[in-house]
Parts: sequence; structure tokens; C-alpha cells
Amino acid sequence: MITQTTQQSPYSMPLNVPIMLTWLRVALIPLLVGVFYLPEGWLSPARQGIAATIVFIVAAITDWFDGYLARRWNQTSAFGAFLDPVADKLMVAGALVVLVQLDRVDAILSFIIIGREITISALREWMASIGASHSVAVSSLGKVKTIAQMVAIPMLLYYDKLFGIIDTRVIGMWLLVLAAILTVWSMMYYLRRALPIIRAMDRR
Repeated sequence: MITQTTQQSPYSMPLNVPIMLTWLRVALIPLLVGVFYLPEGWLSPARQGIAATIVFIVAAITDWFDGYLARRWNQTSAFGAFLDPVADKLMVAGALVVLVQLDRVDAILSFIIIGREITISALREWMASIGASHSVAVSSLGKVKTIAQMVAIPMLLYYDKLFGIIDTRVIGMWLLVLAAILTVWSMMYYLRRALPIIRAMDRR
């Protein structure tokens, strides 16, 4: 009896629950943006804010959940490691562009945050290619920046008083300013750590 074994192509895309959750986060991005471009009369501005906030929070939950499941079920993969930060950055960038369009966030503030993400992503990719990714591993400073940013954005999407008491407009703006400051600070931290390696590579 001849048995046949099938081998997965090295070019095939893995598919498991953590990666499906990451793809769900990607799929939620156009929904988040589209809420504010529905035909007039479908949703009031207040309901648009509520809907966008819910979509963003659901996406943020999947961000935590997919990483947790990948580690718990030992389903980490190179593709998942690539897709997860891409989904995160697209989600944040999409939300910031909408907030700029709605005149709730200054364009310069958004540019600082998005520009930093592009810069550090390129730096990490280059450092990984030379086997020095540990030098630009996520720091505690970067984590605090991410927390401030992920709390600020849904507040600015909601853009109203929560429970009639908490003014999300003011708190969200101050948190986003804090996130922008930490964004620049953490970028300088990563660049400072990478600079000696870059200089060493130039001397070769």
C-alpha cells in the first residue's frame, strides 16, 4: 500500500484562529472609516461616534486576544509576526486620518505618530535583516505610548461626554498629545540604540 504525504508549500499562508483574528482586525479598518461616510440620515453624528468607538475597541481586543492565543496554543508564525503589527498600524493610521478629516485632531500630531510608526517599522525590518532585531525590541516606553494612544483614539472617536461626566474630547486630546511626545521620545531611544550598529556597518 502506497501512502502519500502532503507537504505544505513554504509559500502558503498559515491559517489558524490567531491569524483569523488578525485578518478580522484588518477587515474592521474600512468599517471604522466607512461609518463616517454613510449616506446622510443613516446615522446621526452621535451614533456614528458610538459605532466607530465600538469598532475600534473590538479591533483593539482582537489585537490582545490573537497574541494571547498564539502564545497559549503555540501557533506563532512568521506570517503572523508580520501581519499583526501591520494590522495595528493600519488601524491607528486609519483612525487618525478620520479624526483629522473630522477636525478633531491636528494634522501635525497625526503625522508625528504615523511618521514614527513608518520610521521604526523600516528600522526594525533593516535590523532584523542583519540579525540585530534585539537592539530595537519593544521597550516599556513604547508600551506606555501604545496604551495612551489606544485609549485616546476611541475617546476622540466618541467625542462626547461619557455618562454625562467624563469629557472624552479633552481627555482624549491630552492623551494623544502625551502619545505624540512619547512617540518622539521612543523613536529617539530606538534610533540611539541602532546608531552604533549602523555606524559599524558603514565602516565595513
